[in-house]
Amino acid sequence: MQKAPIDFRLYLITDRKLFEDSSSFFDAIEQALAGGVRAVQLREKDLATRELLGMAYRLRELTGRYGARLFINDRADIALAVEADGVHLGGSSMPAGAARRISGEKFLIGVSTHGMEEAVAAEREGADFITLGPVYETPSKMKYGRPLGPEVLKDVKGKISVPIFAIGGMKQQRVKEVIGSGAYGIALISAILAAREIKSTTETFMRLLR
Repeated sequence: MQKAPIDFRLYLITDRKLFEDSSSFFDAIEQALAGGVRAVQLREKDLATRELLGMAYRLRELTGRYGARLFINDRADIALAVEADGVHLGGSSMPAGAARRISGEKFLIGVSTHGMEEAVAAEREGADFITLGPVYETPSKMKYGRPLGPEVLKDVKGKISVPIFAIGGMKQQRVKEVIGSGAYGIALISAILAAREIKSTTETFMRLLR
């Protein structure tokens, strides 16, 4: 099976804790898909395997209905089980090369990076794309230190060839700046999932990314 290209510009990352229940969570993801999202990363690190697997099957059905890609954070076994499109790996995950040996060429592999050294290493190890950040200040990325700033995107873009998705503090008014600085796309959570009107907010982001 031939590996698919990176054909999405907005990378939506899940956080079920933004919602009161699973029904609200899946409804929000569907609204985002209806608004144009074509890649979703299931990132619920604290869930037990059976719960995560159940959520992954639900998201595979949803993303499949909208022709969108599904990535599973860290868990190559669950990604294989639900026939996801790929995995997304963090600093404490297995290296991209090991994930490639498990999945063959079928999976797309994304890697979280927080600076030049990690970005270069991720490409060398076989990443198909990276997220890089935090570009701007954001509560969810405080543990990674001060924001990198959009100028770092230019530097990293000059050193690697795989697509870069800017992450951290992504807002509509910042899309033009990060794309102009070398990002291929953006990765975000709350800017869409915490929005009052998820579908229309997504549509606006998609329009800005065209």
